[in-house]
Amino acid sequence: MSTDQSEPTADTLFTSVDEVNDRLSAVGYLPSLDIATAVFLADYLHKPLLIEGPAGVGKTELAKAIAAATKSELVRLQCYEGIDESRALYEWNHAKQLLRITAEQGTEWEATRDHVFTEEFLLSRPLLTAIRNNEPTVLLIDELDKADMEIEGLLLEVLGDFQLTIPEIGTIEAVRTPFVVVTSNANREVSEALKRRCLFLHIDFPTPELELAIVRSKVPELDETVASSAVEVVSALRKLELRKPPSIAETVDWARTLRGLGVREVGDAVVRSTMGVLLKYKSDHETATEKLHLGNKRGSK
Repeated sequence: MSTDQSEPTADTLFTSVDEVNDRLSAVGYLPSLDIATAVFLADYLHKPLLIEGPAGVGKTELAKAIAAATKSELVRLQCYEGIDESRALYEWNHAKQLLRITAEQGTEWEATRDHVFTEEFLLSRPLLTAIRNNEPTVLLIDELDKADMEIEGLLLEVLGDFQLTIPEIGTIEAVRTPFVVVTSNANREVSEALKRRCLFLHIDFPTPELELAIVRSKVPELDETVASSAVEVVSALRKLELRKPPSIAETVDWARTLRGLGVREVGDAVVRSTMGVLLKYKSDHETATEKLHLGNKRGSK
């Protein structure tokens, strides 16, 4: 694939797909070609990157890696049910406004209103913070599918025009275009209007080859045969009907666990006794024990 791209603009973080791959790898995130290409295009086109995929595949970690690789400030909006404008965009410091109003008793309301709806009384939340930051910024809107549909309407102006309108003050345009990452576990569909403003990337669990490379990068002291066996077990677990399949981070934690225990062979007893690192529900333990035929046989260390 050719990576001979045009010269970047002042707000561009990367000059090529290869550079994305190299710089993300340097901070410990090993991207696939699809991921590196999507990151480059989102940066080059100044488009938000909407990333969907199951929990634990590294969506949030990608945003953190982009921030680390480019020495950008990471501004995170963690979405949840019931999140509203005052938590996502901005809110007014009502206590401070009340003090000013009390201090100016006797003054015409029109004059007082002009005084209390100013920057002095404005509390910046993640979206406004990212828009006003004049330094390189990665804006992470995490787990959007957990929020109510109404919150997406609040995002459209920010994601489409990189600006935010505050009725009492006016429209605030981005000083420097942030790199925006929107993540979703696909528990519900995000709106078509939001999708139109974004580039789309689906991330699934990595191939065993890539996951082994990740494990070897994160836990280089682990015996290669043990690392390969660990990745094989995790791959087998993800093929089962589990409530929560093990994430990449949990694979790495398990690799560190095996290293800490001095495991030389990943036998049934080892898998069974350390399964709590990978699986977090009793039903998943039972399913894995049955389907992988772990039984009660003695394993090796």
